Amino acid sequence: MRVHVLQHVPFEDIGGMADWLAARGIRPSYTRFYAQEPLPEPTGIDLLIVMGGPMSVHDEALYSWLADEKAFVGAVMRRGAAVLGVCLGAQLMAVALGGEVTRNPVKEIGWFAVEATPGEGFALPAVFTAFHWHGETFSLPPGAVRLARSQACENQAFQYGRRAIGLQFHLETTPQSARAIVENCRDEMLPGPYVQDEAALLAEPAARYADNQALMGRLLDYLLAA
Repeated sequence: MRVHVLQHVPFEDIGGMADWLAARGIRPSYTRFYAQEPLPEPTGIDLLIVMGGPMSVHDEALYSWLADEKAFVGAVMRRGAAVLGVCLGAQLMAVALGGEVTRNPVKEIGWFAVEATPGEGFALPAVFTAFHWHGETFSLPPGAVRLARSQACENQAFQYGRRAIGLQFHLETTPQSARAIVENCRDEMLPGPYVQDEAALLAEPAARYADNQALMGRLLDYLLAA
């Protein structure tokens, strides 16, 4: 099985998904845009994982590779391969499918509740707590279904067809990756109704991370079962 990862910054890697892949003997290939690595051909990929990053999908003047990445993500989805987008990755998926990305009414940074929305597609728990770090949000692309919302953000997850899911939140987060994003993006943690302070954000118990990564494992199993 070929798994390919699109990574935008060094401090937002696949986190706990690495254990899920390793347990199946899978060593993913990468395009690390921050290191000017090229995109592969969109054929031959079984699972594409599109990670997050502090840039916006609209920042093509600053990051020229964004235009090529959007086209690539769209091509892989049109082929019917499994695609998972996380945060910026979900926003890139939404744009590639004809949706829009705009500023969210508030920033959402820290551990907050997510509520599953009834309907077709992957069944998330009715309510669960996940890690968030975003100031923008996606609209539902044409033909997609909403999977989840939160008090701060109406569109927290969507599914397109059977094999493409975008998550605004981060189920892959580990204690190490949470600390890494805090250390690299601390300037974004301005006081707000849905912005945790650093100490509270980093004090989340180990069981929370384990629950989130177990849910991510079930989601990956679902994407690859089709």
